[in-house]
Amino acid sequence: MHIAVCMKQVVDLEHIRIRPDTREPVLDGLPVKFGDFDKNALEAAVRIKEADQTSKVTVVAGGSGKLRDTVKEALAMGADEAVLLIDPAFEGADSGGSARLLAAAIEKLGDVDLVLLGEGSADEYSGEMPARLAELLGMPQVTYVRELEIIQGGGIRATQDLEDELEVIEADLPAVVGVTSELNEPRLPPLTAILKAAKKPVQQWTAGDLGVTADVVGAAAAKAVTLSNRAPEQTRKGLVYEDPAQGIVEVVKALRREGVLQS
Repeated sequence: MHIAVCMKQVVDLEHIRIRPDTREPVLDGLPVKFGDFDKNALEAAVRIKEADQTSKVTVVAGGSGKLRDTVKEALAMGADEAVLLIDPAFEGADSGGSARLLAAAIEKLGDVDLVLLGEGSADEYSGEMPARLAELLGMPQVTYVRELEIIQGGGIRATQDLEDELEVIEADLPAVVGVTSELNEPRLPPLTAILKAAKKPVQQWTAGDLGVTADVVGAAAAKAVTLSNRAPEQTRKGLVYEDPAQGIVEVVKALRREGVLQS
């Protein structure tokens, strides 16, 4: 079985600073890494490979030139090889463009039986990618997966988290599976695995290799422009009541004036 794991290079959110004058995040020069959901998908793929030594795991990742260093962790976790999608033509791609890019890479691999990826990315978490990829590849999709197993005959059995209930479904391969953090606990690779990762094959594909152009996957293809990804600014009333009993009455009156409570 050939498993492709789609991983996204994102900035380390723990290092983000906010400009005091503009209240915009400072992203330049930040360290990058793979998102946690991506690592859940990779861990699932590696466990499948460990149960079936004939399986192969290929990481497909897009990002900046730093990706060659970032992907070493994925290879150390147990992936067999990596395909890096690095090209100025890919910069500024929205979810639709990124999906077309990943789909082109997976089709170029040619023999993929299972596509695994996180249910959402660590930076935007649009949750669109599993469905978009499945549509482009013509594969069935299973989303919000918290349990996954390979069943006899070449299919999968997955438990979906549907908020108020769990649903167990089966699907034939090839298929696209979006996973949640409940699926597993990604491993921390030992030093020996990190050293061996440097010897694993890594390919870098450009727009020319995939036969795509900037107007297909890059900024020119984006239908939407993100003006801001900040949370709405909120102000507090700062009301203080010394008498608890009287304070409750005043709070109720204030909530009614604001329209939060109805008379």
